[in-house]
Amino acid sequence: MNVPPPPASLSARLRWALADAWTIARRDLTHLRNRPGYLVGIAAAPLTFVLLFGYVFGSAIQVPGGQYRAYLMPGIFAMITAFGAVGTMVVVSTEMSKGVTDRFRSLPMSRSAVLLGRSIGDLLTAVPSTLLMIACGHVVGWRIENGPLEAAAAFGLLFLLRFALTWVGSYAALLAGDPETADQLSRAVVFPLTMIGNTFVPTQGMPGWLRTAADWNPISAVTTACRELFGNPGLPGAQAPWPLQHSVAVTLGWSIALITVFLPLAVRRYRALGR
Repeated sequence: MNVPPPPASLSARLRWALADAWTIARRDLTHLRNRPGYLVGIAAAPLTFVLLFGYVFGSAIQVPGGQYRAYLMPGIFAMITAFGAVGTMVVVSTEMSKGVTDRFRSLPMSRSAVLLGRSIGDLLTAVPSTLLMIACGHVVGWRIENGPLEAAAAFGLLFLLRFALTWVGSYAALLAGDPETADQLSRAVVFPLTMIGNTFVPTQGMPGWLRTAADWNPISAVTTACRELFGNPGLPGAQAPWPLQHSVAVTLGWSIALITVFLPLAVRRYRALGR
């Protein structure tokens, strides 16, 4: 492939990569505009979980200090965050199988721009589903009890972790290759990740080994951080494990660590395609 060399200076390469990434992100958003059913599908699962857990199981679950549905909503937001990796894996693997990725690689564009554009597009796609879940939460009785700055910080943590998980999803999709494998792999990993945590129930009643895994789960950290920042019930007590006592810092740490590890891995794997 006769692809022109990248610009010489670091600042020029950065501008080149960001411009190309924004082009990819706009392309993905244009495709979504023509597929409204996809956006409905993104929102359907969280809405189903709100109804299922909030009204069917919620009557049997007692949460000290408040209603179960107020406890549940931060977990639903965290679940949406984790599911971002599923969508990324499916899109990346599908375009690989259809030859779209090879077409991108033949163009004079930054090698990191395709994956970065996917991540940016995923974040923008998450905005309407998040707004829908906020509206749904208000309908079932959930409220943000703290101020707007704390709420903005909570949603900032959710989007940061989602951005980190899209890089995990991109790398896994590039390894999997075909969309069927990527879809099965993503659901086999992401669904337990959202369930083995404090997203829907407190972890105190879990067996010791499972509770340790749940307490150190990044989804548990971001869920606890959101409960704290939103002012919702279910905050950890004085005897809670360290990750939940410092949930905001742990969420930031998980996000930075995942980006640091998987962003270069995904870009390196993308560059190695076809060799």
